[in-house]
Amino acid sequence: MTDHNPKTDPAPNSNTEKDPSDWTTGGEPMTGAQASYLKTLSEQTKTEFEEGITKAEASMRIDDLRGKAGLAT
Repeated sequence: MTDHNPKTDPAPNSNTEKDPSDWTTGGEPMTGAQASYLKTLSEQTKTEFEEGITKAEASMRIDDLRGKAGLAT
C-alpha cells in the first residue's frame, strides 16, 4: 500500500492556487523575476512594460500577456 502525498497530487479545490487579489503579500512591489519575465513578455507581444506595479498586478499581467503570446497558462 502506498501513502498518498497531497503535495504531488493536490485535491481539487485545494488552496494551491490563490487569486492574486487574495495574496497577503500581493500589495508588495513585484519581484525581480516577475519584472524580468514581464519585460520579456512585453517585448514578445509588443506591449508596454509597466514598472512600479505590485506582485498581484504583475501576476495578472503575466497571465494576460502569456495568453496574448500564445503560451499555456
